[in-house]
Amino acid sequence: MKFFRQLTHFWIPQLNPQVWILAIGRFLSGIGTGFTLFYAPIFFVNQVGLSAIQVGFALGSGAISKALGHIVGGSFCDSQFWGRRRTLLLSAAISAVASLVLAATSNFSTLVVGNLLMGLGLGLYWPATEAVVADLTQGEQLKEAYAITRLADSLGLGLGIVFAGVLIGTTGAYRALFVIDAISFVVFFGVVYAAIAETYKPGKREQQALTSWAIALRDRYLLIFCLVNIIFTTYISQTQSTMPLYFSNFIPVGESGKGFSPTTISALFTWHLVLAIVLQLPVVRILKRFTHPYALCISALFWGLGFSLIWFTGVAESNQLLWAILAMGVFAIATVSYMPSASSLITDLAPESQRGVYFSINSLCWAAGYFIGPPLGGWALDQPPVVAHSFWLGLALSVAITIAILQYLNRILNAKNAESNAK
Repeated sequence: MKFFRQLTHFWIPQLNPQVWILAIGRFLSGIGTGFTLFYAPIFFVNQVGLSAIQVGFALGSGAISKALGHIVGGSFCDSQFWGRRRTLLLSAAISAVASLVLAATSNFSTLVVGNLLMGLGLGLYWPATEAVVADLTQGEQLKEAYAITRLADSLGLGLGIVFAGVLIGTTGAYRALFVIDAISFVVFFGVVYAAIAETYKPGKREQQALTSWAIALRDRYLLIFCLVNIIFTTYISQTQSTMPLYFSNFIPVGESGKGFSPTTISALFTWHLVLAIVLQLPVVRILKRFTHPYALCISALFWGLGFSLIWFTGVAESNQLLWAILAMGVFAIATVSYMPSASSLITDLAPESQRGVYFSINSLCWAAGYFIGPPLGGWALDQPPVVAHSFWLGLALSVAITIAILQYLNRILNAKNAESNAK
């Protein structure tokens, strides 16, 4: 019985109940997102009849409103009127409306409106949900709390993708995917409304929005971390945008010399997702003993190893699939060691009453990384094969710069903490 309790305690962290409730809401919302993630472009091109250029432009417009949502959401989170809870409710409501607009889309203008609304809703969501976790969690449990919510996102997303494939395969009802997505946001709205209390605690004197942003943008510790964060998100973007095409066109498999088949590529990314889900909590438990910058250094080392394995996959004369499997496994460890540590570091840097703005800046780093990463990878793949292969080796070597910046950040944060303790 004692062993069972110890095992349960190891796998189930002792967190604030509202963190678990928020994780359940994020799991349900993730299922809805998984329903539309891969199938939206197919539906709008093949079923609605829009061109690929139109669909690409509409999807890109969502990125613009998402960035705006990050900025507005950060200010709303740190507002005594809006706070974290109302910002989450507004995000869920806008996202539900966006899904219904997309479900009813029959022309280009409606598609743009739907994506602008969806981008705005998601932009409002991320600073608020990260700030809520930070408000509800203390000390060493912080990484575990972020790990649990990220795990809920991944599980929901994975199940949503699977269920969507079954639904499309049996009924072909693409519009139903967006209706289900809308329902998931309504459920998330209900979970937040009924079970999540407001966690925002204003300071002695509430900062005006512009003043709060000005203070954050003068925080040199935050700005140094932003540089590293953009590098990390650029790495992540390569696994989602550049790597599938590289696997398809540049891996000399068998006598034909052609790349991996779509089925094999899908299996590789499924393996990556499953391993990330399984390893999320164990990896975070191991990294609890390290400072946040050191934990990120460990993540950077795994990114470097993963990129090296991708390079080896491309230049190896045999067993390419084995090397690719190893690489995707290493990337799973790199990802799950990065996300909770990065969010925890932001929490440590941010004054309690300004967490919304700090997490908004963190979200904008993701936008910057995804703005840089796909074009950079696309440029490399448009070059001769020797450049395309060497691109991954270049990314692996860039990890040395990332680690050097993190070591510097760790040193100045230690000096700051020592100075604070001496006062």
